[in-house]
Amino acid sequence: EPQDLPREVFAVDPTNTCQTPSTEVLYRCRKCRRALFRSSSILSHVEGSGPTAFAHKRITDSMQLCGNGHEKCTSYFIEPVQWMEPALLGVLEGQLLCPKCRSKLGSFSWRGEQCSCGCWVTPAFQIHKSRVDEVRTLPVGNFQTAK
Repeated sequence: EPQDLPREVFAVDPTNTCQTPSTEVLYRCRKCRRALFRSSSILSHVEGSGPTAFAHKRITDSMQLCGNGHEKCTSYFIEPVQWMEPALLGVLEGQLLCPKCRSKLGSFSWRGEQCSCGCWVTPAFQIHKSRVDEVRTLPVGNFQTAK
């Protein structure tokens, strides 16, 4: 029942922790730069069959020729994060908006959604790659502080 989700279902909001481990990538809203999720929250899925998986949408032969069979995923499918909780409770599907600037980041569906690669992911918490920026931590060398 979506109205009574246990707290353990949600990943920790990256804004609630002091430091991100250096090996993890942080993803931020492209518009306002609010931290949204970490690379550890991304769920992997088997790449689908590309355009042939969308036969129900009547893709023409010319459109199929554009791809080389290895369609790249245009979204991240992630585990639900704490900031999503108000949007998820009591509804089966909807939009995911940035908690700070309210810009659209993606969508969610407890029933699942189809990735751009053709794979069906259930449940789906889909964030469009074009709406977020990757923030990688660069290793700092052995710098000595000035005395």
